[in-house]
Amino acid sequence: MMRFGGGIIAVGALLVVTACAPLEAPDGEGASMPPTLFVAAKRGNTLSKIDLATGEEVLRLPSCTNPHELATSPDGLHVALACYGGTSVDIFRTSDLERRASYDLGENARPHGIIWHENGNIYATAEGKQEVVRIRRPLAANFDITFFVTGRQGSHMLAASPDANTVWTTDLGSRTVTRIDLSGGAPSLSVTVGDEPEGISLSPDGTTLWVSARGSNQAFALDPQTMEVRGTVATGAFPLRIAVRPQGDVAVTSDLQDGSLSVIDTATAKVIRTIAVSSPAEAEARFQVTILWSKDGKRIYVAETASDTVAEVDYASGSVLRRLKVGEGGDGMAILP
Repeated sequence: MMRFGGGIIAVGALLVVTACAPLEAPDGEGASMPPTLFVAAKRGNTLSKIDLATGEEVLRLPSCTNPHELATSPDGLHVALACYGGTSVDIFRTSDLERRASYDLGENARPHGIIWHENGNIYATAEGKQEVVRIRRPLAANFDITFFVTGRQGSHMLAASPDANTVWTTDLGSRTVTRIDLSGGAPSLSVTVGDEPEGISLSPDGTTLWVSARGSNQAFALDPQTMEVRGTVATGAFPLRIAVRPQGDVAVTSDLQDGSLSVIDTATAKVIRTIAVSSPAEAEARFQVTILWSKDGKRIYVAETASDTVAEVDYASGSVLRRLKVGEGGDGMAILP
């Protein structure tokens, strides 16, 4: 153990439960995979693979207890899953959903938010331990796991800087957003942001941190370094998630209680459109949670947990193009272009 930024960091790898070999992918693996959506079903405890060309679920296999957020590897060959009902981050091969590795984060870890960074490392929240975890060189024999203390209740979702030196968490129970310097150059910094901040998304250029506070029906634009609030936006009811479009021009909140998406102009911090995914009367029956942009910014995928569907929304028109059938309680999503 060693001291860092006012908190304790546990350094060193914990148990890898399942074998990782062979580490190399077979020749050509993943090269011809069509546009694919992966969905973790938190009630069914499964992981699904959806062919977006046809809209068909091509594979569904058991995953772990109460799985939540997902992240695809930079090379597209694997997907990492946060096992919120347990203590592990599990890695599956995208071609056949075979589990390749499971990293135990310790008692009461409850991993939730997860990112597979372009640098190859995995970053996740360990909500039950009030920590963020970094897994360096996942799937390699010399992998390394480091924990960084948030010291906040309900560190639920996270964002990471382009250089991977900084992560930010939304801390539901503490009503804060926390910045953690992973390089050790600065102490952690937490600021109060609305009521029950949960959604978080960093602009592609790394200059603005967007946060949605579900309890106060607001979104906030923060300076990622000073954590100063630059703008406050009134959204739809209960904005559970927020996601910045890959092009950086808008951020969208998933407004669970009225079935809408609030579209925020990132330059002006104002809502410019509202997209109806379902009517307010249908909102409880569908219960939309996670939102995910396609890589080209033309589609928004909305996980409708109560109806076991994912709505595919055309961003330009705001139309729901189709509803994709997934496992029971589909929540976490990841996409391959």
